[in-house]
Amino acid sequence: MKNMVISAVLAAGLMSGSALAADIEAGKAKAAICAACHGADGIAVIPGYPNLKGQNEQYLVTSIKAYKNKERSGGLAAVMQAQASMLSDEDIANVAAYYANMK
Repeated sequence: MKNMVISAVLAAGLMSGSALAADIEAGKAKAAICAACHGADGIAVIPGYPNLKGQNEQYLVTSIKAYKNKERSGGLAAVMQAQASMLSDEDIANVAAYYANMK
């Protein structure tokens, strides 16, 4: 039983550690290029483009990684694929944290 509790605590720590490790200021810097389409305040300036302000962090990570891996297509996916290809996993986590924490 003791081992199960220790394992559960370690697993929870590892899962929350990735969210805590995100650097919102670094994400803000990387997201500067995103503002052209998604707005400086995370509210899209072009009709049909998604608002990113306050979006779920894990959804953003998953979406950006899907573009990076060319798993998302259609519409202007080629634009997002090109942008995402320039981001490391750490950059993606930081950008996602930045937008998710916008209020």
